Amino acid sequence: MARYKGADCRLCRREGSKLFLKGDRCYSDNCALNRHNYAPGEAGQKRPRETEYRTQLREKQKAKRIYGLLEKQFRKYYEIANRQQGITGENLLCLLESRLDNVVYRLGFARSRDEARQQVRHNHIHVNGKRVNIPSYRVRPGDLISVAPKAKDLLTIKDALLFSESKGNVIPAWLEVDIEKLQGSVLSLPTRDQIDLDITEQLIVELYSK
Repeated sequence: MARYKGADCRLCRREGSKLFLKGDRCYSDNCALNRHNYAPGEAGQKRPRETEYRTQLREKQKAKRIYGLLEKQFRKYYEIANRQQGITGENLLCLLESRLDNVVYRLGFARSRDEARQQVRHNHIHVNGKRVNIPSYRVRPGDLISVAPKAKDLLTIKDALLFSESKGNVIPAWLEVDIEKLQGSVLSLPTRDQIDLDITEQLIVELYSK
């Protein structure tokens, strides 16, 4: 399957904001955005011309990169959100938040969405007691997300829990976690006010509506 194989830090520099793609490194002094607060490339330090299209494009790229999706995948989510009732932009974010890899990350079982995606693909995550190795699997209210018995002693998961605790990461209100049992429940689908991302989703809708 196609995926981005370049440096994650370049993506943060391109968007001019921390996307938290590398876990603990994003909180340290080694964060590339702290050392080089400008876009990568020879023209990175030049001030770009601000246009409506550029603003919309950058917002879409930022959302796409936060969730680790390619254009075709992201566009598919938009089309699904556009067919649903309600506000398209909010529907889009709700769909993205409902991905299994994102839920594993939100529960604190991984330090980044990329690490969560790897855990899912390696059969370390169960949904309602059954193995699910599809990162894009859409969770639903009432689903029980748990770490597979064989994976409960993995150092990466233990480190992720310690990392989450040290950073004071708060579990979203639409999720509930039991650290002792290494499992979490989906209480409801997320609403816009429960998604703590600096994304102006209306700009994405405007871009795709052209």
